Amino acid sequence: MLDTSMILLGIGLAISFFVAMALGANDAATPTDCAVGAGIISVRKAILLFAIFTGLGAGLQGHMVIKTIGKGITPSVNLIGALISSIVAGSWVIFCSWRGLDISVTYASIGSVIGYGIAEYGIEGINKNVIQNILLSWLFSPFCSMTVSYTIYKIILKILYNKAWSERIQKIFSALLIMSLCFSAYSFGANDVGNATGVYVTVAEKVGRMPDQTAMFMLAMLGAVGIAVGGFIWGKNVIETVAFRITRIDILMGFAAELGNALVVYIFTTIPYMLFGFGLPISTSVASDGSIIGVGLAKSYKSINFRTVARLVITWILTVPITAFLSGSIYLLVTNLFGKSLL
Repeated sequence: MLDTSMILLGIGLAISFFVAMALGANDAATPTDCAVGAGIISVRKAILLFAIFTGLGAGLQGHMVIKTIGKGITPSVNLIGALISSIVAGSWVIFCSWRGLDISVTYASIGSVIGYGIAEYGIEGINKNVIQNILLSWLFSPFCSMTVSYTIYKIILKILYNKAWSERIQKIFSALLIMSLCFSAYSFGANDVGNATGVYVTVAEKVGRMPDQTAMFMLAMLGAVGIAVGGFIWGKNVIETVAFRITRIDILMGFAAELGNALVVYIFTTIPYMLFGFGLPISTSVASDGSIIGVGLAKSYKSINFRTVARLVITWILTVPITAFLSGSIYLLVTNLFGKSLL
């Protein structure tokens, strides 16, 4: 017969799969918004490419950020902590989506793990170096993507200066934009899959008795499937909204923004992992919005909807403390009521 730990692990993985679906529903727009907004691909085809390349990114390099969330912030995450963190992050995403608020699933996931970590290990048990690096990545990633996309767009305009916008040039940049979508989806899968399943790394090793690398790969693929399912079921409306939310995107703007976003997300995923052993989980939606703002500024300052930008920033700021408080409070309540016999 299955013991309580295995049952709870199964429940937790089911919840993390639902979080992955919510992640796919909300963030399918991240790699696809520019191509759809520029009118060169349908939403259905964009979601199909999103699902394929997100799965590749998660399977090949998703372990880089899964390790950070599962073992980098705290020494480990126990079964009840993983369960509560998943529920809190998923519930906050669903609540914000219901209220029509823009939400960073990355911020919700990290906030939940921080709250659990403080409750279980105390503030001294939190890896402050990792937290510091994560916070710096959150601060710099939107500005990096904004700067990169702004620069790419200006370079393109300089190259095309005095050249007629021919059908041949349009086809070239349309193809480049589709390639950027695929690269962006790959980078998204590598970075964001950890938000749904990263808290289960230690649990899968101890309860499921999986080796470290096997656990991370299996969790990455579980998250990738959930993200793809969420994108297909709920992604359409979000994509159509985001594609036209901040500024009107043309083909050149779309290519510059998508390439800038993909480069920044990929760099934050891979370079820190090679240097420190922990890929940095950044908000791919924040980086994507930053890249769109960048090309909008490059084209015309007046084209930016700054009310939308302000709303985004407020939601980003509130997400971490709210999810940390909820996760830590619920964990303390559960362990005080039932003890740690289920851990």
